[in-house]
Amino acid sequence: MKVAVRTLCEFAARRGDLDFRYTPAPSSEEGIAGHQAVQASRGYGYKSEFSLTGNCLGIELTGRADVYNPHKPLLEEIKTHRGDLSRIRDHQRALHRAQLRAYGALLCRQENLKSVTLALVYYDTGRNRESPVTETATADELWRELEALCSAFRAWAEQEDRHRQARDQRLGQLRFPFDEFRAGQRRLAETVYRNAVQSRSLLLEAPTGLGKTLGTLFPALMAMPAAGQDRLFYLTCRNTARELAMGATEALRQAQPDPHHWPLRTLELVAKDDACEHPDKACHGDACPLARGFFDRLPDARAEAARVQGPLSRERLAEIAAGHDICPYFLGQEMARWSDVVVADVNRMFDQSALLHALVRQNQWKAGVLVDEAHNLVDRARGMYSVRLDQQRLLRVRRTAPRPLKAPMNRVAKAWQEVISEQGVDSSEPVFLKSLPGQLTGSLQGLVSGLTDYLADNPPDLALQELLFESVAFMKLADQFGDHSLCEYQRAGRGRASLTLQNLIPADFLRDRFRAAASVLLFSATLTPGVYHRDLLGLAEDTRFTSLPSPFSADQLQVHFTPRISTRQPDRERSLEPIAELIAGQFRERPGHYLAFFSSFRYLEQVTEALAHIAPDIPQRPQRPGMSQAQRADFLAGFRQPEPAVAFAVLGGVFSEGIDLPGDQLIGAFVATLGLPPFDPWHEVLRTRLEERFGAGYDYTYRIPGLQKVAQAAGRVIRTPQDEGVIWLIDDRFLQPANRNLLPEWWFDRDTTETR
Repeated sequence: MKVAVRTLCEFAARRGDLDFRYTPAPSSEEGIAGHQAVQASRGYGYKSEFSLTGNCLGIELTGRADVYNPHKPLLEEIKTHRGDLSRIRDHQRALHRAQLRAYGALLCRQENLKSVTLALVYYDTGRNRESPVTETATADELWRELEALCSAFRAWAEQEDRHRQARDQRLGQLRFPFDEFRAGQRRLAETVYRNAVQSRSLLLEAPTGLGKTLGTLFPALMAMPAAGQDRLFYLTCRNTARELAMGATEALRQAQPDPHHWPLRTLELVAKDDACEHPDKACHGDACPLARGFFDRLPDARAEAARVQGPLSRERLAEIAAGHDICPYFLGQEMARWSDVVVADVNRMFDQSALLHALVRQNQWKAGVLVDEAHNLVDRARGMYSVRLDQQRLLRVRRTAPRPLKAPMNRVAKAWQEVISEQGVDSSEPVFLKSLPGQLTGSLQGLVSGLTDYLADNPPDLALQELLFESVAFMKLADQFGDHSLCEYQRAGRGRASLTLQNLIPADFLRDRFRAAASVLLFSATLTPGVYHRDLLGLAEDTRFTSLPSPFSADQLQVHFTPRISTRQPDRERSLEPIAELIAGQFRERPGHYLAFFSSFRYLEQVTEALAHIAPDIPQRPQRPGMSQAQRADFLAGFRQPEPAVAFAVLGGVFSEGIDLPGDQLIGAFVATLGLPPFDPWHEVLRTRLEERFGAGYDYTYRIPGLQKVAQAAGRVIRTPQDEGVIWLIDDRFLQPANRNLLPEWWFDRDTTETR
């Protein structure tokens, strides 16, 4: 087994408390620059990034020393920091030293040295100051220490090697959990398998009813041995999809010949808020009992988790963590290193601090990536790379700020006033700036440095930390500002100005994430046209797009158009009564459960009022703004009642996708408007940018996102091969070929559409 020295030490040399108290640290860019500064200062005879390899107790170890001088001989490991060196925790120092001494052992064996001088160089990036901790060690003592680490790791490594062999053998003979595939599911599985084995990138449009969760997981798992993949990540945009994926992996286990000896580890990775047992306590040993001695008790908890036969769900991890008195959330973070399949939210692979992406890079894994409901990824990714800076936070913190921070805060406050003066005092409407305000970003950099230095040498202060985090997040994206993002200025009142960096084209940030994966599969029922997602997400140019045929027949569905109804903004008032009459006529012709979708709550309310006026006998159930989880459940429960009714919902909202209402639970849908985003200044800027980049501004901004919402909403009607239903597309523009062509083809396989 090949293991990085860093991985070895993180496994075998960590001791003591879990400690996530804030310690000012250099950014990744500052850390790289700090390493380079120290390396450059060493001069002639020194070698940087010196490669080290060796075999210890049968483990192939690899590493790269920061600085090596063969003439002394001297080996240096550089660790960058900010501020008071004493703020670096003891367990961190011990880990740093263990890593350096492991490198020393490999160096002595590789270069045939009897002894070596080791220097742990702590470099303060803020003060350009080195604090070396130097020692001399013999080759024999270093090798004995390395053997101790490898001995602690060896049993685990051998177990992992056996686990990998058993896993690959079983996956190569994986049985499907049902006697036969659903209609179209075999072709889905074959497509997924080929994509993984060929290490390709694929956008796969797989219609509702194919059984996409099992139909993608099963072949992706079968392909892992043939593709030589180390890990498989199943990424979702919704918690319900994550639960379905966990259920599918358990169904696969139960279908195998010996489910009680199943060598596949499947981890459910959840958000900290969903796993934390003590949300009122800070993450360090002085505050939380589950952080105290965490690393001392982790090995036993990790070993137990590795032996679990079923999926490592959130509940199962919590049970294991409770048995060892450690934090379940950070046990899950640890098990992400050792699990074959990780089911998680898309942010774990794609956001700025994504754990899974970091593990892929650190361990050089060949990872397969599956993204469920991938049509949501464009908007989700835009949110990951957008950030807001508020004047109000600065002014609030400045009132009680310590004296050393007054000057940098005053400079930022003055810069805010200059921005306000330039844009005009009354700017309640958003203003889109062509460039970042230089005076503000310049003073903000000084504030970040001041806050970092102060917090490095003084007790933690929550308000100052929050101001620092907001400022750092803004500056991080400001440093990468380009035509992929937009700077929006707004002023809601005195002292309430804000600047928001809004990402428009996530491709520039996601491209490297996709390149790091061995194979990529993005699937959804609505991915037409594939080039839209390829362009906006930064997928490889050779990414293929495949649309599988639907298992449903057009005989199951009646699609109606309304050429005499316009839902354009100027025509909304005139459309209310015709839409209400249409809904009433359909309900009386065939009573049952219907869903009517509208572009806004206001439009929805107007139609419900019109329907109540002309047909007071027809039961209604409207969606309300800000519904709680319980209220949403009650809304959905209404479809299971015997009494028929018309439910009203907002297009693109929580009831537009991700809900299953088979059979008589839903027999029809009305979709009013094309779902187009508003033609406001923000979307017009987006249209211009996308036109400049891709030559498809209107389609990428309005038409495609809108029609995807329509297809998702109307797709609630037919969920099984036995369902029958009706869809009303309410707007004359649905008949335009450019719009109709973006709707599912199977709706129109025969000439059954009607117009009214």
